[in-house]
Amino acid sequence: MLKKALFSAVALFALVGHVQAEDLKEFRVGILGGENEADRLRNFQCLSESLPKAIGVEKVSFFPAADYDGVIQGLLGGTLDYAELGASGYAKIFLAKADAVEPILTTEQTDGSTGYYSIMVARKDSGFTKVTDLKGKKLGFADPDSTSGYLIPSVTLPETIGMPVKEFFGSTGFGGGHENLVLEVLKGTFDAGTTFGSGIGEFKDGYTSGNLRKMVEKGVLDMNDLVELWRSPLIPNGPIVVRSSLNDDMKAKFKQFMLDLPKTDAACFAAIEGGDFKGFVEVNSDFYKPIIDARKSTIGG
Repeated sequence: MLKKALFSAVALFALVGHVQAEDLKEFRVGILGGENEADRLRNFQCLSESLPKAIGVEKVSFFPAADYDGVIQGLLGGTLDYAELGASGYAKIFLAKADAVEPILTTEQTDGSTGYYSIMVARKDSGFTKVTDLKGKKLGFADPDSTSGYLIPSVTLPETIGMPVKEFFGSTGFGGGHENLVLEVLKGTFDAGTTFGSGIGEFKDGYTSGNLRKMVEKGVLDMNDLVELWRSPLIPNGPIVVRSSLNDDMKAKFKQFMLDLPKTDAACFAAIEGGDFKGFVEVNSDFYKPIIDARKSTIGG
């Protein structure tokens, strides 16, 4: 019996060692949905050139999900090692399994802030000039797990419109991610929609960063076609998270690689983040407590 137990222990240790070895050979990157897949892969491709050597793996693999939840489930299941999330997406993971991932960094805006805004837009030719013009109209959200595209508008819009969102608007729906949501607004599927931006810089440029800026830079949006109707309170920038069970050495190397990226490869940093940022700053789960609490009370998980 003792011999059998020892054999089982050795076999288990060998299996664990094998998993760890496999883990060190490939670093798996989850990429949120809501934007053209080819564009998302192209933006992250620069990591495949320098990241493997920096953290000691053979290759970096990319997994673009169809929506936010695809990446969230990958992180919860341990099949992804790193992703950049919105604050609400991180809150969903935290409420489901607090130790699944660790938030390590977030972006710093050009003005030194570490936040951004939910921004409601409509077609300029709609005649709408403020959110209260939308009584009984169709409102589009970006994604159920989006902070700026759903959670924060759901929580804070009632303060402006004087009643729950579902009572004020004639109908609500989801656009399938931020880029698609804005395109649906332009097509007339929704009278207005919620997306995100830094709120810094010029509206005509799509601000300094965020979905609107990315769409302008790709040539798929002319801001002259839109009007801003509402802006939320400041939202904490979303986190870079890593799988908690990664070994500490790899976590430290990856964190340092990302902190250095704005200087070592500014083009790669800009491609991944989409817009103008100063760089990264360190964060932990405490930074997202207000969003975790808001999600728990509003959505429940």
